[in-house]
Amino acid sequence: MAKTATEIPSPSPLTGKALLQKVKALGNLPRRETAKLCGYYTATKEDEMRANMTEFYDALLAAKGISLDPGRSKDGRGREASFRACVHRNGSLVIGANYTQSMGLEPGDQFEIRLGHKHIHLIQVEGKADENFDEEE
Repeated sequence: MAKTATEIPSPSPLTGKALLQKVKALGNLPRRETAKLCGYYTATKEDEMRANMTEFYDALLAAKGISLDPGRSKDGRGREASFRACVHRNGSLVIGANYTQSMGLEPGDQFEIRLGHKHIHLIQVEGKADENFDEEE
């Protein structure tokens, strides 16, 4: 990894057009070296530079206007709702917390189940309707 006097790593990561221009100018170097020279590196305990390739590629894609995960947050927790459910071996059908949270449901909320030809409707039973339902039984 011999460097010339002009190959000094950027103190802060480049973004946007500056990043694209630098990558184009360093086209003859390996990808890891290019990432380091564009400021995408961390110093290890042994004072070596380690390339942050993921951040480098993400910045390149952003500079080119390509977004792979536009609605996704950076914390990476959990999964997105697929709006599908599977029947388990025991016959149970589980509706995930994503759906109940998005509907504002609370523990103890009750539903009336109506079966259709190829669908299941869950109709939320309100507090007053719940009292009438108990009286009819």
